[in-house]
Amino acid sequence: MTQFLAKEGVKNLHHEGEKLITTHCCYCGMQCGMHIRLNEKTGKVVGVEPRYDWPVTLGKMCPKGVTAYQTVDHEERITTPLIKKNGQFVKATWNEALDLIEKNFKQLQQKYGKDALSVYGGVSMTNEKCYLVGKYARVALGTRFVDYNGRFCMSSAAGGFMKTLGTDRGSTLPWTELEHTDCFFISGWNAAECHPTSIQWLWKARDKGAKMIVVDPRETQIARLADVHLDIKSGTDSALANGMLHIIVRDGYVDETYVKERCNNYEEMKEQVKLFTPEYTSKITGVTVEKIEKAAHIYGQSPRSVVMFCRGIEQQSKGVDNVCVYTSMALLRGQIGKFASGVATVTGQGNGQGGREHGQKADALPGYRKIADPEHVKYVAEVWGIKPEEMPKAGVSAYEMFDEIQKGNIRAMHVMCSNPAVSAPNTEYVWDSFRKLDFLVVSDFFLSETCEFADVVLPATTWAEDEGTTTNLEGRVIRIRKVKDPIGESKTDWQIMKLIAERMGKGKFFPYENVPEIFEEFRIASKGGKADYYGITYDRIDKEDGVFWPCPSEDHPGTPTMFKEKFDTPNGKANLAVVGWQKPAEVPSKDYPHTLTTGRVVFHYLSGTQTRRVKFLMEQCPLPYAEMHPELASRYNLANGDKVKLTTPRSSMLLDVRLTKAIRNDHVFVPYHWGKELAVNQLTNPALDPISRMPEFKVCAVKIEKV
Repeated sequence: MTQFLAKEGVKNLHHEGEKLITTHCCYCGMQCGMHIRLNEKTGKVVGVEPRYDWPVTLGKMCPKGVTAYQTVDHEERITTPLIKKNGQFVKATWNEALDLIEKNFKQLQQKYGKDALSVYGGVSMTNEKCYLVGKYARVALGTRFVDYNGRFCMSSAAGGFMKTLGTDRGSTLPWTELEHTDCFFISGWNAAECHPTSIQWLWKARDKGAKMIVVDPRETQIARLADVHLDIKSGTDSALANGMLHIIVRDGYVDETYVKERCNNYEEMKEQVKLFTPEYTSKITGVTVEKIEKAAHIYGQSPRSVVMFCRGIEQQSKGVDNVCVYTSMALLRGQIGKFASGVATVTGQGNGQGGREHGQKADALPGYRKIADPEHVKYVAEVWGIKPEEMPKAGVSAYEMFDEIQKGNIRAMHVMCSNPAVSAPNTEYVWDSFRKLDFLVVSDFFLSETCEFADVVLPATTWAEDEGTTTNLEGRVIRIRKVKDPIGESKTDWQIMKLIAERMGKGKFFPYENVPEIFEEFRIASKGGKADYYGITYDRIDKEDGVFWPCPSEDHPGTPTMFKEKFDTPNGKANLAVVGWQKPAEVPSKDYPHTLTTGRVVFHYLSGTQTRRVKFLMEQCPLPYAEMHPELASRYNLANGDKVKLTTPRSSMLLDVRLTKAIRNDHVFVPYHWGKELAVNQLTNPALDPISRMPEFKVCAVKIEKV
């Protein structure tokens, strides 16, 4: 019936005039395997089929994945450049739009200097595009101000892994090993809502007797089925993890040989965790002593275990500390570098892993090199064909770029594949910053909330209209295949950057005619770095169904399991965390007596720019809501469906109440996929982690009023 052509990723169908193109989903880090059905006569995508032989998801897809194709030919797609005139967008030619961009970019740099311009990237793009964002900012525009939306996603995990393990790869083991695990310790990861296709691995292991411990202020679907649910107060994760370490040491669960041979700071860490007795830990976290003891004993006695976490622990002003202490649990047990064991942060965005490795970060260069290292700068400058002294210095993090706008240092911004008007914390401040810009360019395929502030909107393509690679949550580099030609006059992000570079007189540095040319340069730029992709080729990806980095040469097998022999630190040993616990930046008070936390729902993705345009998904969850415990609601005479006003020190918003006993009775939960007056991030706290510069999305103080 069908014949699979692996290299082209095409299935020839018995349905006349249709074919299937093999690719991966555009949403989360699971990167579910799929076949897109294309009508060759109309040139439109008409459906999707799961790919049952993709080893990570085995044919599973979530509601977002099965409807993802509906955005490609959507009636609301931007198909021509738009220029704002008298407060309204009008259609323009590419030359008109590029003329305006060139004029403003050059005038602003002549008046205020190179750093008057800035670039705000995104990690739903391919590795090739993410790589090019850093080069575009630093070479084409000559600015130090470049950062990306992954700052709000994976940055604390990156910071924590760099401190403890020496390299930031989201998972130290391939996910196909998870079914052989004896214990999952899961914190701040609502798997069923955020990564539904991952659940099959948990259930396979559970069928073989694996235990599961879940840390969450809400009784999520997996928490409901866990052996122990640690119903923690938001913002107390490092205290809980230190409490776990206390019991692991106290009760003899430490792999002493592993720690002696492979870890630093053991004696200092033991001294630090003495304070965190179960009683002391319980007082801070709100979790009972009995639950803490039970969880520690289950984890400590499990031969193979995986510590897994997500944004719940990372989107805090102490997110890096949290990651370090949870990672230290796996190190004490001697689990990292072994079969079906280790630690994993679960990637939120589709290319959250690859997108942070190759140059979009304010202080980073391709291959996870650092701008602060002269040798790193020298190597990348040579690849790019510029002098080392021409490389701009490090910039600032995503949210801090809005501070620079307020100070008058940044005068223009180019936003790509991101919607910070919704996704950034304290959004009213962000909106005010956009208004203060002299000039804003946005590349997108829908008119997002950020586009509303733009002077020029450039029509970009969807993932189905271009090719390239992404890196999934395991660290496996995979292929995204082009399904169809771009709609209307839209262009790929790499083509847009190339066109602007030419207008800025830097075209010779962007000679690419196709994506494989970018990939070949990108391989060389990453060579020798911590995230080394040099040995990965398109042919290898096709033949091997993805290649794990680091992969330094074409005859290297790739690295499915990290740190088998040594860690990527100066002495080859991991650094156990020696950190205490500090309160969140904002705690409940007389005026704001409760805790607000935020998160996802299964039917939407990030700022909702795509999913809010899919009819089925909107029917399932049309609006955000304020989820609270009936006991908390009763204090304010609130019933299910009533209107409530939530107020934090930053702003207020109105929401419908949704009552559930599956949440702590001192917390309120609101999903974050909506814009404008429905954007919960107008309430959230922009307090930043001192290392990752991650805002504290997951915990702030809130006041409740019945409307």
